[in-house]
Amino acid sequence: MNREDFLAVYRHSMSHILAKAVIEIFGKENVQYAIGPQIDDGFYYDFLLPRTVTQEDFATIEDKMREIIKRREDWLVKEVSKADGLEMFSDQQFKKELIQDLPDEEKITVYYTGDDFVDLCRGPHIENSQDLMGVAFQIKSASGSYWRGDENREQLQRIYVYAFPDKQQLKEHLNFIKEAMERDHKKLGPQLELFMFDETAPGMPYWLPRGWRLYNTLQEFSRGLQDEYGYQEICAPIFNNRKLYLISGHWAHYQNNMFVVPELDRDEDGHILLDENGSFKMKPVEEADIYSAKPMNCPNAMIVFKSKTRSYRDLPLRLSENQVLHRKEKSGQLNGLLRVQEFRQDDDHTFVMESQIEEEIGKIFELTDKIYSTLGLEYRAELSTRPEDFMGDIEVWNDAERALKRILDSKYGEGGYEINEGDGAFYGPKIDLQMKDALGREWQCGTIQLDFQLPLNFELKYTAPDGSLKQPVVIHRALYGSFERFIAVIIENFKGAFPFWLAPTQVAVVPIKEEHNAYAKEVCDLLRANHIRYEVDYEDKNMNAKIKEFKNFKIPYIVVVGGNEAEECTVSINIRGTNQQLRGVPLDMFLDMCDQMNEEHSLELLDKKPE
Repeated sequence: MNREDFLAVYRHSMSHILAKAVIEIFGKENVQYAIGPQIDDGFYYDFLLPRTVTQEDFATIEDKMREIIKRREDWLVKEVSKADGLEMFSDQQFKKELIQDLPDEEKITVYYTGDDFVDLCRGPHIENSQDLMGVAFQIKSASGSYWRGDENREQLQRIYVYAFPDKQQLKEHLNFIKEAMERDHKKLGPQLELFMFDETAPGMPYWLPRGWRLYNTLQEFSRGLQDEYGYQEICAPIFNNRKLYLISGHWAHYQNNMFVVPELDRDEDGHILLDENGSFKMKPVEEADIYSAKPMNCPNAMIVFKSKTRSYRDLPLRLSENQVLHRKEKSGQLNGLLRVQEFRQDDDHTFVMESQIEEEIGKIFELTDKIYSTLGLEYRAELSTRPEDFMGDIEVWNDAERALKRILDSKYGEGGYEINEGDGAFYGPKIDLQMKDALGREWQCGTIQLDFQLPLNFELKYTAPDGSLKQPVVIHRALYGSFERFIAVIIENFKGAFPFWLAPTQVAVVPIKEEHNAYAKEVCDLLRANHIRYEVDYEDKNMNAKIKEFKNFKIPYIVVVGGNEAEECTVSINIRGTNQQLRGVPLDMFLDMCDQMNEEHSLELLDKKPE
């Protein structure tokens, strides 16, 4: 048995131990047990219990689990009929429901742990509880969940447990979790005053001044590189009539994720009509103009392409757009900046001839390498192929997938990338870019998608060299993906301590006393003139208190100025993350240091005076 199979077997078996422990603690008559699968770092089990499980219960449950393991009970598997299964679990509503959903002829397997606990399960499992003697485990948390993920069904309690083959691996994982929690963007974002949320706009971030500077710096960095590759930026309407999405196919495939604005009914004078309950009256659907906040930019790019006659000489035509998008998410799916309802995306839609596909995607990979390497990030590519609800001709899909495979084979070698069968967009296959952070976690941010369908739907044409009209191919491309998601990832990757060129505030200026404010202002004026982002504290308070406050925002350089600095036109510099201070650095030399790091997009701070 390989390691993955072993982890699955013993973690799944441990979930049965957890269920048995909970039943013994709360009493069988008080417990309805639902499902208990293994997950990446352990397992969980869902229960309906007479009271809420709290952290004070964790030790009691863990001790009971250890006690059960020490009993060295045999595990017995039996195959039973559907009728026998319903009888066996007659007092367990969730097990009965699972069994009732099975075909009548299907045989069911159940596992006994000792003589007094049985669970509905496909297995496989261990043979005796003693096989779990070396397993190291610890309850992670208890939280709410809905039966079958349906918010209209019973609310259950989900107990999560970490489980590893030995104590050392558990310890290493707990250290990893601790470090991940310290890097959590939902904690660091508000702490560093980057962004906030408010209940009046769920899943729609407020960008605070520091965060918006970070946002714009990333955007301008990307824009500068795109200029080198011949991209042209456009801006299209945020609200669009559903007619646009009927043409693109998004209305059929995506309307449940759209923020839809139905038309209100009005009288001849334009006054909104109310129904008998005092609620707004809607126009009949067949008469209404229904609008939606756009969930993606692609249909608008098609409209721009179609707005004038195009020639093969215009291609590739690269239309980029950083526009606000809205996607309707369930409240339980929202997760800081990682899963939001309002976001911006560094979109591009490049229109090409078929003969240009491979060369153009090669250039996109060049651009990707420049962006990710500048941020010190690694990535790998995955190919996602035709989904079940695909649009268009299957042979066109096959051609598109073959083209992307040739590109990936050329870049990574045959077999040097993963294939996700059936995970493509409904209009075309795609390459997803999986980015790795400082903790080794992978995040799907960028994407490159090949699309033969939208040009067909919108009847896009260009004039070929022989004078005939041909249909272009569209390459959808986002490298950051959602700015919000990407920023969440880099907050956690850098632990909020951004490289100098990216830091929201690059330099903090601290005058020692009020009489040094005039020189501090001179320093700030020069920083502004050199496009260096700064903050200054002119308040009449202790210098060390000012420094401490700026350190909380993880600012790369804190510049201290007093009488000597003013007299000699120098600065003294505290360097982030060190106890090091550079004293008496000539001001023009410090400005050169800052310019150098901005120009080079350096990941490291200069920690000595330039020669």
